[in-house]
Amino acid sequence: MMINRYEVTSVQPDGTPGAQLAFVEQKRMAFKEQVTLYRDDSKTGVFAAFKARSVIDLGATYDVTDENGAPIGLFKKDFAKSLLRSTWHVEPNGGALFTGQERSLAIALLRRFADLTFWPYHFDFVRDGQPVFSVMKKFALVRDKYTVQIHDPAIDRRLVVAMAVALDALQAR
Repeated sequence: MMINRYEVTSVQPDGTPGAQLAFVEQKRMAFKEQVTLYRDDSKTGVFAAFKARSVIDLGATYDVTDENGAPIGLFKKDFAKSLLRSTWHVEPNGGALFTGQERSLAIALLRRFADLTFWPYHFDFVRDGQPVFSVMKKFALVRDKYTVQIHDPAIDRRLVVAMAVALDALQAR
């Protein structure tokens, strides 16, 4: 109960679980402005990491890096737009900026004003009107479950996974 744990696996074409891509384990009261995503639960190899550029910033920018600390991209919460519907901007290293937003304004408002943070959500990330990836939080009794669908095969999946983890780890802030 006192640890945020994320186990990221691929899914086979037949819908069965595939290989583990990343693993994160973090104490709930830990410093959330820095998160390391490991390749597996042995925590010996790094898949990716993200870190806030500044600690006290409502629209903080998070740099995403690879296992060697080289930049993969960044993401930033759009504080003003997020007052009603959470909105994030993502920029792959050397790529064009795109935006993700909660799909349903009604669900977004329920989650905020009725304090239903457990309620499922759906984020769509788009560039020039074209889908890049989407993240869906599903109902679960014991552990939250998410489905991430990558629509643009050119996007670095480490950036996508980092953003998906950040949605859960940082969303309630």
